[in-house]
Amino acid sequence: MSIQGKANVLMVIVTMFWGLSYTFMVMGLETLAVYNVVALRCIIAFFVAGLIFYKRMIKVNGKTLKYAAIQGFLLFIVFALSLFGLQSTSASNAGFILSLTVVLVPIFSSFIEKKLPSRAVSFAVICTMIGITVLTAHGSFTFQKGDLLVAIAALCYSIYLLLNSSFTRNVESISYGIYQLGFAGLYALILTFILETPTLPDSTTSWIAILGLGIICSAFCFVGQTVAQQYTSATHTGLIFSLEPIFAAMFAMMFIGEGLTMKLVIGGSFILIGNLVAQLEHFHVLRYIKKDSQEKVIQ
Repeated sequence: MSIQGKANVLMVIVTMFWGLSYTFMVMGLETLAVYNVVALRCIIAFFVAGLIFYKRMIKVNGKTLKYAAIQGFLLFIVFALSLFGLQSTSASNAGFILSLTVVLVPIFSSFIEKKLPSRAVSFAVICTMIGITVLTAHGSFTFQKGDLLVAIAALCYSIYLLLNSSFTRNVESISYGIYQLGFAGLYALILTFILETPTLPDSTTSWIAILGLGIICSAFCFVGQTVAQQYTSATHTGLIFSLEPIFAAMFAMMFIGEGLTMKLVIGGSFILIGNLVAQLEHFHVLRYIKKDSQEKVIQ
């Protein structure tokens, strides 16, 4: 297998564990409050990843810390809103709704560049909106609070990704990413002391959930993604990330007993189609640019 093939396999494993994180979050909420879960998750991830890359951590500069503090706040908001949302929606729904970022990022990019979204992105938006409506609408087209909170989390995560593409050009990416987790954990810990009662997990299930979120779904996934993205394309990465909601639904059915409903199948299919169209358009654009540049070299 080629190096890119191995990198793609690693990205699939990372995406699978991100899908599993929704199940872990639901398990953690059984005995712990929201900010407490975020604090434990991020602090554990910060120390585990920090130990692996401690040499880079000690060479950090002020600019890296400033950017990490900003992104850490957005990351904290995304984690917290996702957890609040999971209190009144399913892990399967949350996985599909949060995957809206795949479509939101090119929409925001179009506004920033002051041009209309392409036809492919417009089609993807229509598909995802139909999917969201099917997944979340109940009688008289009312929406559950949890679904709306996860949708806001997707919006915040899109902003996070856009800022990340700018910030990473000016900092050392690994230490920058790890300090984000540290700041997110710090913000959550402060709110835990102010609004909640700080506690440690008191059951085997809670410990599995917290350690799974901290070590597997945060520290390992961060390191794995960082390594894999050095050897594969952004297009392949985006397409693989589209699998996350499918993994989320699968693990929710396996471990916490969520059922496979017709609404989930239909709504999830529309969202997945929208995500794939948005990514495949990016692939087509990249291929066209590469072909055009090669023709110019030949001429």
